[in-house]
Amino acid sequence: MMDELNKSIKVLQNGGLILYPTDTLWGIGCDATNEAAIEKVYALKQRKDTKALSCLVANDAMLERHVEKVPDLAYDIIEMATKPTTIIYDNPKGIAPNLVTSDNTMAIRVVSDKFSRYLIGKFKKPIVFTSANMAGKKTPANYKEIDQAILSGVDYVVNLEPENQNAVPSSIIKLGMDGLIEVIRE
Repeated sequence: MMDELNKSIKVLQNGGLILYPTDTLWGIGCDATNEAAIEKVYALKQRKDTKALSCLVANDAMLERHVEKVPDLAYDIIEMATKPTTIIYDNPKGIAPNLVTSDNTMAIRVVSDKFSRYLIGKFKKPIVFTSANMAGKKTPANYKEIDQAILSGVDYVVNLEPENQNAVPSSIIKLGMDGLIEVIRE
C-alpha cells in the first residue's frame, strides 16, 4: 500500500488526477486546494463547473480546518451513520474557490476506508471525490465498469482493490447553520 500512497501523492502534488478506491465507489480525485486540478476534473468528466464536486477529509480535525463552524449535529451523524455519509456544510474555507457552490456550501465526507484515510492524512489536504463516470452516464459499480475515457484521462490509477466490493454511493445530508437539515440522498 505504501507504494500506491507515494505514487498517488506525487501525482496530487503535481496537480494531477488519480483514480482511486474509496469507502463508497471508485472516484476521480485531485488536490482540493488546486483550482487548475479541479478544472481538469470537470474537463475529464465533461461536466459543467456549476455542478458541485465533493471532497474527502481524513478525520474530524481536517474537517474543522476546512469548515468555518462544524455544527455539533454533524459529529453525531458521522458517528452514528451506518454507511458513508457526505455532509454539505456552510462556509467552507481553505479549499479552491471552484469547489465552493454559489450558496457558499461544500460537500465533505470523513472517509472510513484505510487507503483513503492514509492517502489524505499523508497528503495533509482534502482530496476531491467525484464518481468515475462521464457527466450524464451511469455511475460504475466497480472498476470493470469504468469508461476507458476516464481510465486514460487520469494521471494515475491506484492499483488496489476497494475494501468494500459492493460499494454504493454515500448518503448526502445538508446541514445549515440555521438548523435546517435536508436529506439529499439516503
